[in-house]
Amino acid sequence: MSALFFEVHPQNPQPRLLKQAAQIIHAGGVAAIPTDSSYALVCHLDDKAAVDALRRVRGVDDKHHLTLLCRDLSELASYAMVDNKQYRLLKSVTPGPYTFILPATKEVPRRVSHPSRRTIGLRVPEGPVTQQLLDILGQPLLATTLIPPGETEALNDSDEIRERFGHALQAIVCAGACPLEPTTVVDLSQGEPTVLRRGRGSLAALGLDD
Repeated sequence: MSALFFEVHPQNPQPRLLKQAAQIIHAGGVAAIPTDSSYALVCHLDDKAAVDALRRVRGVDDKHHLTLLCRDLSELASYAMVDNKQYRLLKSVTPGPYTFILPATKEVPRRVSHPSRRTIGLRVPEGPVTQQLLDILGQPLLATTLIPPGETEALNDSDEIRERFGHALQAIVCAGACPLEPTTVVDLSQGEPTVLRRGRGSLAALGLDD
């Protein structure tokens, strides 16, 4: 069974199509969606079979950090622990192309947090498609960058995604090409920010040297 393909407008996505994609995800499907850094694989946070399927498609084990895509920081306290200083930092750069590694709360199922560190990646993406999809779902999505197993570059062409992964996914939301530059990853789990990967998000905006 091949994935259903939803072609949406990048700035004004059709709600009807996003609702259909959201229903597939809600029912346990794994989908490819556009974000403000690249296409990502996403699934329902609370569905173990969907999380396992997402890891299989991506070719990663349980030590690979998965990321929670959130609509805004109002959902943050349910899933991650931050102090006031860290919260101000997050507020100053979200939504945007940053992934923050944070200590996970007990609300996060153990299977999706890092097994030895109990941390979770969290990000608030820009972009109408991702934001509206999250809005329709009413909860965060579990996500990982759509990099094929054994490769280093994320996929950015929805036709190529359909050709290579259509059999393994349940939905593909196409909104044209993404920026194709990964997020800047910042570890806040030890207190002070540590940059793990330089990406699209400016370090200067975090008060760090760019």
